[in-house]
Order: sequence, then structure tokens, then C-alpha cells
Amino acid sequence: MADQSQSLALTQEQRQIQLLAPQLRQSLELLQAPMLELRELVQQELQLNPTLEEKPPKSVSLEVEPGGSEVDDAKELAFNKEFEILSRIDEEGYRYFMQDLSAEAGDSGREKRRAFFLDSQVKPESLQEHLERQLRVAGLSELDLRIGEFIIGSINDDGYLLQSVEEMAAATGFDAARIHDVLVVIQDFDPIGVGARDVRECLQLQLERLGQAESLAWTIVKDHLEALGNKQFREIAQALAVPVEQVQLSAKVIATLEPKPGRAFGAEMPTYILPDVVVEKTGNGYAIQLNDEHIPRLWISRQYKEMMRAGTTRPEVKTYIRERIQSGLLLIKSITQRQRTLYRVASEIVRVQAEFLDEGISRLKALNMTDIARVVGLHETTICRCVANKYIKTPRGLFELRYFFTPGFKTQNGQTISFRAVQDRLAALVAGEDPKRPLSDHELVECFKREGLPVARRTVAKYRVDLKIPPSHLRRLA
Repeated sequence: MADQSQSLALTQEQRQIQLLAPQLRQSLELLQAPMLELRELVQQELQLNPTLEEKPPKSVSLEVEPGGSEVDDAKELAFNKEFEILSRIDEEGYRYFMQDLSAEAGDSGREKRRAFFLDSQVKPESLQEHLERQLRVAGLSELDLRIGEFIIGSINDDGYLLQSVEEMAAATGFDAARIHDVLVVIQDFDPIGVGARDVRECLQLQLERLGQAESLAWTIVKDHLEALGNKQFREIAQALAVPVEQVQLSAKVIATLEPKPGRAFGAEMPTYILPDVVVEKTGNGYAIQLNDEHIPRLWISRQYKEMMRAGTTRPEVKTYIRERIQSGLLLIKSITQRQRTLYRVASEIVRVQAEFLDEGISRLKALNMTDIARVVGLHETTICRCVANKYIKTPRGLFELRYFFTPGFKTQNGQTISFRAVQDRLAALVAGEDPKRPLSDHELVECFKREGLPVARRTVAKYRVDLKIPPSHLRRLA
């Protein structure tokens, strides 16, 4: 059969593509923005939009003020057909973003639109967002995508996996072998070394990517990392039967690696912090208040309303004013939506972590964003963006909202405690040990078992490194 020759041809096809409207980009940007950044964004809009005015500063409530609120101002604009366009502010996209938070979550079409909306970027990515974007194009099955999302949610800002495969399997019910396979995929993502469970694995992953698997540098990292940290080059050379010069050259290669692969994504730490939420102790529990005194209170200028009403105003001027009012109304409503969402999320966090606020870190409960999303009726990605770079002031101190989202361990009595509480207990055990006979990692595991906490030895070693606690032989006093 003769080969058919290739040829070029023009074809026509029809496709539906969802595009993120600029108004929705603005709404997402406001949702993500911390207090100081939000104020800056609002001030920029005030300078660019002449129809917006700032009300005199005073306490702001989420409740609608009778007789003169932004919503009433919006309704007032309906007096003339000139404002009919305001009821169609990117109607489909805006209705989607402003949909009732109590709406049923079972609509698959709405979930897909929400996922597309939330996945669109308006600012530099966080490490988790960067990994999620790579996960979506990795060609995994739906189940593996769910596993991958859970793994990424357990990776801290330094790029390290906080839980072992066995712990994740116990927490989720997924097969441990399948979790491991998805983890291998994620460990191949950028940045190199992400998803490692300790420094040794992180450096090994980077060396493998550089084509130096099983090299002398790889072997030193695998078997002699502590000696390398102490610059015991001669001892390493003797153990591996190689010249000291080769060990020193390998040490230089290892020094070029990044021990914290997520570092580049955590560089934008705010210099000044204003808490977005303030929690105060009351007789019946805790009162939650949004710290929105720094957010300018906006309304639509009456001067421009009169210009729209006046018959002498030229049509092109009315068109310009209409567009500016449309933009201003969306900003007002987006800020209101941001504050309402933040209030609901913060309220649920405080409800779950009330014992922590009462008694301290030993009572910090394990919590993930899926738990909060299920209660408040939002997508977990929305929760992630809502708490990003935002702080809460409590009687226990100032915390980033992300602080309260941690994996945990189930005790023998069925309770679940945060890994931060386990770390705190580990530090307390080491602080109370006999300096002449410090506790080994195995002995620390046994201490946890007696307290009803099934913590693996590898987990103890990882937490000890995170807390910068040396191994037992380096803590021993002569």
C-alpha cells in the first residue's frame, strides 16, 4: 500500500473557552490581599476612579447600615434607565462570584467554573499554588489528583513533607503504595527537592536531578551527612576509602544545593503586620472582630449621580461615568464579600481551636482546609486564598491564620492533636532530660507511646531536626 503524502489544510472548529473577566480578577485579588495590601489597592482605585469617594473613618460592621449604605446607594442608581447597565455587571461572572455561600455544593458545573476561577493567578504564586499548577498537567487520574492535593497540602513553606506516607495513609484511607507513587511524581516537580521528608532526601533528589545519583557526593549525603556538617572530611575519606581531596570537592558540590527548596516562594514576608482579625476573651467564649478600620469606606459620589441625571451631560461623558460607577460598585461589593468570607472562616477556626486559646499549644487540634471548607460551604482552594498572608490577634499572641492548619496524630483515646503540639512536647521532653544521659530518638518514641501517641521514630528525628535539636550523642555532657 502506497504511503499517502502529507498535506496542509485549513479546518474550522468551534470551542468554548472560559476567560477570567477583569472584574473577577479584582475580586480574587482582594480576597487574597492582606490588610496593608488591601488598603493600597483601594487607595489606587480611589485615585483612578473619580466616582468613588471615601467616607469619614469610623468603626465598620458587616451589618448593612440603615438608610445610607453602599447597597442602598446602588439601589438608588436604578432611578433612571441610564443605570440599567449596572444590573448587568458582567452578569454571569459576577453572579457566580457573588453566589449565595449557602448554595448546594453538588453542582458539578459550578464546581468546575469555581475551580477554573480560583486557579487563575493575579499575583506571584505560593509554593503550594506552584505545585498544584504542575499537578494539574501531570496526567494523573482523578483519584491520584486528590492524593496529590493532599500531599501538597502537607508540604510546608520550606518544601518539606510534614507527614510520612504511612501517616497520610492512616489519615486519609488511601493506599500507602499509591500515595508513595504520587509522591514520587510530585518530587519530580519544580523546585528541585520539593516533597522531601528530610534534608538528606532533599539533597539526594537534587543530586539525582543533576545526574549524580550514586556519585561520591550522593553517597556522602546518604551515609555521612552529619559528619559532613561537622566538616569531618578525613573521617569520611577513611570510611569511603577515597582521597580527602575528593571528599572536599564533593563537599563543594553539595554546598551549591538548596536545603530549603521552597525558600524562593516565601521571600515576600511583610515587613509590617496588621492583624485582619482580632479575637478577645468574653464571659461566654471568644468574640471575633474584623480589623477593618484601615480599609477606606467607599461610596459613589453624589456629584456624578447628578451629572448622570442632568439632561445637559453629553452622551460620551455619561458612558464614561457609567463605566466608572460600574467599576466602583464592583469594588465595594468585592470588599464586602471578602470581609464576610474572612469572618466566617475565622469564626470556624476559633470555634475549633478554642481549647488552644484557653490552654496553649498542647491543646492545638489538627485541622485541614477541607474541614473548614465543608462547614462554611466554600471550596478548599478558596479557604487557602482567604487565609493567605493574613494574621489573627488572639489572647495567646499574633498568629498567621495558616498556623492553625496542621496535620496531626490520633491518640489511643481517639483524640486528634496537632503536630505542633507533638513538637512542643518533644522540646519539653528534651529540656527535662538528664544532660549526662540524653534521650535517644528511640527513647523519645517510647515516651510518646506511654502518653498514648503513636509517633514513628523517623517522625521524631524529623521534628528534632526542625526544632534544631542535636542528636543525643551531641547533647551529652561529659
